[in-house]
Amino acid sequence: MSKDISGKKMTYAEAGVDVRANDEAVARIKSLARQTFGPQVLSEIGSFGGFYRPDFSGLKSPVLVSSTDSVGTKVKLAFMTGRHNTIGEDLVNHCVNDILVHGARPLFFLDYIGIHKLEPAVVAEMVSGLAHACRSVGMALIGGETAEMPDLYYPGEYDLAGCIVGVVEESKIINGSTIVEGDICIGLPSTGLHTNGYTLARKVVFEKAGLQPDAVVPELNGTIADALMAVHRCYAPLVFGLLEKYTVHGMAHITGGGIPGNLNRILPKHLDAEIGKGTWPILPIFEYLETAGNLDRLDMYSAFNMGIGYILVVPEKQAGEILRHLADSGEKAYRIGRIVGGRGVVSLV
Repeated sequence: MSKDISGKKMTYAEAGVDVRANDEAVARIKSLARQTFGPQVLSEIGSFGGFYRPDFSGLKSPVLVSSTDSVGTKVKLAFMTGRHNTIGEDLVNHCVNDILVHGARPLFFLDYIGIHKLEPAVVAEMVSGLAHACRSVGMALIGGETAEMPDLYYPGEYDLAGCIVGVVEESKIINGSTIVEGDICIGLPSTGLHTNGYTLARKVVFEKAGLQPDAVVPELNGTIADALMAVHRCYAPLVFGLLEKYTVHGMAHITGGGIPGNLNRILPKHLDAEIGKGTWPILPIFEYLETAGNLDRLDMYSAFNMGIGYILVVPEKQAGEILRHLADSGEKAYRIGRIVGGRGVVSLV
């Protein structure tokens, strides 16, 4: 076994980890995170754990609802464009929507950033997006982890993930169990790909079509980067307003797997959902990907949300009123399907 006998001491920085950069990044994160704090937060960023004292007044039997997710390969677009401020919004909004389907209100959020080399300005951009999205729904960003790992990530690259915790009254949990035959499926539009399907989309755009991120695509009314990086929409304000006035039997956040792979997660085993493929406008970005990649339209429904980011399953007798309420609020929504007898399958008809 050989060993270094030169007598020179090796530092952590020489191994690729800059502790001073980490300290600067943490200082920036603290400032941004504090902007999301309320009286429930009892700790500072940098503690071993985040302390949160929940206010459950008004709830008889509060149930905590949690979820964790990442932005997936959408971060590759951030690397290519140097835009890091919206990635944090994507992550928070995705996680908020995931617990929203159960009627849960978000309480607090924690993030994880694994990065090749800590660049405080880049980390601050990401966290500014996290903090902005958290503030938008009244949620606290109470902690997380930032890890510099040059041996694991390529230069200029990172990964971003997070965990959310929310609360719902036990008697008001929405899980699809009350869905009945005849219920109507109402689709709420997405802003684009949201945070799913980017492995396929990047292959089509940058390999097959040979575009650069700043390439202007006339049918998209802007650059391909603008279309692909459109922020994942948060449906919480809209949905909570509906839950106060109407009955909702089930909700589905349309993420990886598209409508067939997500709506079936809330269907009772004896019921199917029939979704009409022509009942909402397909967004231009999906039309472009289909043409540029010579993609099969049916296959696309399992890879992308195809313009519907969230689905409400509501009683037939209230569907018309809910659609009118949404229209009066300036919200586009579409009657996209119906619940029928079956075996827990989503059919595109």
